[in-house]
Amino acid sequence: MTVRRGIGWLLAGVLCVGCGGREPGTAAGHDPARVSTPVREQIAPAAPRVSGTAVASELVLKPWVMPEVAFDPEQWSQARRKVRQAIAANHLYEDADAVVPWLLAMQQARPEDRQVSRQLEQVSQRLRQQFERLLREPERQRVALAQAGLRLQVLQYLPVEASAMAQMEQALEQARERLALNRRGEASLRRGQLGISEPGALADFQTVLERWPGDARALQGMAAVESALLRRAEEQAAAGNFTQAEKLLSTAAPLREPVGTVEQARERVEQLRNLRVESLLRSGLEDIQTAAGLRAANEKLQLATQVAHAGDARVRQLAWRIELATRYGLYAPGQALRDRLSSGGFAPQMVVVPHGQYLMGAGESELGAVEAEQPAHWVRLDRGFAIAATEVTVAQFGRFVAAAGARPRATRRGHSMVYEPRTGNFIRRSGVDWRSDYLGAPAHPDAPVMHVSVRDAEAYAAWLSEQTGHYYRLPSEAEFEYALRAGRQGRYPWGEAASPPANSGNFTGDGDLSPSGRRWSNAFVGYADGWWGAATVGSFAPNPFGLYDMEGNLSEWVADCWHASYRRAPADGVAWFNPGCRRRVVRGANWANSPLQTRAAWRWLQESDVTNARIGFRVVRGL
Repeated sequence: MTVRRGIGWLLAGVLCVGCGGREPGTAAGHDPARVSTPVREQIAPAAPRVSGTAVASELVLKPWVMPEVAFDPEQWSQARRKVRQAIAANHLYEDADAVVPWLLAMQQARPEDRQVSRQLEQVSQRLRQQFERLLREPERQRVALAQAGLRLQVLQYLPVEASAMAQMEQALEQARERLALNRRGEASLRRGQLGISEPGALADFQTVLERWPGDARALQGMAAVESALLRRAEEQAAAGNFTQAEKLLSTAAPLREPVGTVEQARERVEQLRNLRVESLLRSGLEDIQTAAGLRAANEKLQLATQVAHAGDARVRQLAWRIELATRYGLYAPGQALRDRLSSGGFAPQMVVVPHGQYLMGAGESELGAVEAEQPAHWVRLDRGFAIAATEVTVAQFGRFVAAAGARPRATRRGHSMVYEPRTGNFIRRSGVDWRSDYLGAPAHPDAPVMHVSVRDAEAYAAWLSEQTGHYYRLPSEAEFEYALRAGRQGRYPWGEAASPPANSGNFTGDGDLSPSGRRWSNAFVGYADGWWGAATVGSFAPNPFGLYDMEGNLSEWVADCWHASYRRAPADGVAWFNPGCRRRVVRGANWANSPLQTRAAWRWLQESDVTNARIGFRVVRGL
């Protein structure tokens, strides 16, 4: 047996990875069986596996095998020279010409040689330094860890303290676990699995940073998760889902130290939000230009409410505009409007009355109340309406007669009821019609038209509808009382005071004097308005809704049929009308009524063909 063969046999025993016992001639202080899990190297990849918090190795490694050396103990000097050259070339373990196999062979031959022992210590130190450097290698970490594992295998055959060896084994295992977690997180990122609501990248990177604070690769992974979240937030914002965008931004904000990226993304989302809100508002405002677009406008409002921040003034403005359009069409409460007639001129000036509710009729305890005015009941007008600011004038009605070729009731009949100043009574007089005043004389063009029947008034409203393209009609009784009260409650339109405020209307006052020197026998004490008979329209102060002569001057036709009480009366303000009825309602006091008849709840029954010097009318326009 040659020396080479004997050394090879010994080395084969020494280099048996995972051997259960120590072979004769093993380097002093080293036990190959000490490594409980032999580190495996060389480049057979394996998928990472997770069990609890432990992640299996990223690579399956082939064991390092001690090369066989052609060593002749008789040529010791040549062996020393070969070792020095290998050390200088950093040729430590790779093949049969490397330092480690030669030194181990030499140690087997001469265990007492101190220089060989020192050189083995030096090589061990150098491999440990390389091992530690490879664990910290930031680039190509899989390869670096494979190389570190290879060095750890070599170190098993070199003089290394058992505790130091265990620490290196643990460090390598943790480095592999760290690498596997980072790689798994990166793979999840590539698949778009961020780990927000399901397992994914975020948990892996967070685990790495919890266990190894400051890990550069995990920090980059967190930055990538943040970037993906911000990108998704902007995509959600672009799609109009700002609630989800805000959630994504909030999730991204605490992932790492602020560097301005989340704030910049939030600014971009806010820009998209503002553009979306502005677009919805603009579209919604266009929708409400027509009543048919109110549904679309409300849909835009709902979307804008979801998109905008709570309390956004622009959304409140759109809601207010939709409310106006819903209640008042294209107008606003208190607004005055006047439609052009297709035949020339203008329709009467209208005032938009606000929607609301009120207690209609007379209460049980009201002095002078009668059953026809009861029971008092709440009426709710959900939509505003426009009502003429004044009673229809002689000039306005005359334009209708001329344009439509109309022959009103008194004209056809040849007479109407007028005031007789000598007796103070009302009498029938021939030749009186809509062109006449309360005495039967020619009326002033700005005087309220009288001597018209309810049919004449309805014909005038229908003509206005044809001329303007808007719906004109008589007010319902509920609308009339609502406009008369103008938000006030009380016995009289002005409240509970026993006499009207100064200049509030054409009422019977004890200070009034007729052309023949008569005074009212039943009148408001201390009141005088300077008129006996109907005044020209607009001669007195308007009520809080901006309407003139709702109470006083002339009583007025309304659209309702007469009912003896308000039992089962509509509660929504519509006219209580029975087709074909001849008994109609007149509302509002006139210039010749007693104080009792000037109450806000007072109503008057008249046949539909009646004409006289105390009844006129005004119109309502739909919005």
